[in-house]
Amino acid sequence: MSTVRRAAVALAAVTVSAVALTACGPTGDDAAGGAGKPTASPTKSTAPPKPTPPPASPSAKPSGGSEGSSSDPDHAVFPCSTFDVTFSADLAESTTSSYLLKITNKSGKACKVLGHPVVTFGALDGQATERGEAPGIEDAIRLEPGRSAYAGLMGGANDGTGRTVHSIAMTMNTESDLEQTPLTASTPGLYVSPARNSVTAWVNNAEDALSL
Repeated sequence: MSTVRRAAVALAAVTVSAVALTACGPTGDDAAGGAGKPTASPTKSTAPPKPTPPPASPSAKPSGGSEGSSSDPDHAVFPCSTFDVTFSADLAESTTSSYLLKITNKSGKACKVLGHPVVTFGALDGQATERGEAPGIEDAIRLEPGRSAYAGLMGGANDGTGRTVHSIAMTMNTESDLEQTPLTASTPGLYVSPARNSVTAWVNNAEDALSL
């Protein structure tokens, strides 16, 4: 082989090697440290967790609740009227013509017995005066169905200044303008004298009613 041919073969081999090295080497950007496409996926932004509301206080009132409600058991108990009770009068002392008045709750619910009974005498004008003080409405007797309350009606000796009646009528104190139907009871020989006939407030037992 001639010297020229051997030189041409050698040159061709060097050229092929150079091309192979160029194909396998890094790109210009990688070699220079340039930024390529990021390989990591971007971090997703997450909203902070919503705070958990504190538990409601046991004593807090529910929203929209009625302000008129009450845990007081007497809150919805109304005053007794003649529509709620039966009425009777029994002679307790003949010399003084005193009578024991009794009411009994005939309704199916409790009611409050307020103050003194309002007692009138037959066809006579006027009414018995109130004797003693009555408890306030907060301390009034709570009369359950079938239970009774009592009051004492003081008569008077026949001194010739009054009149004898044989019946009385009674209405209840309701502290309202409620129109009631009077309840009547027989009172044979009850002597009515001016300013002497008086009645006690309602109480829980007959003994107290006649001793006041």
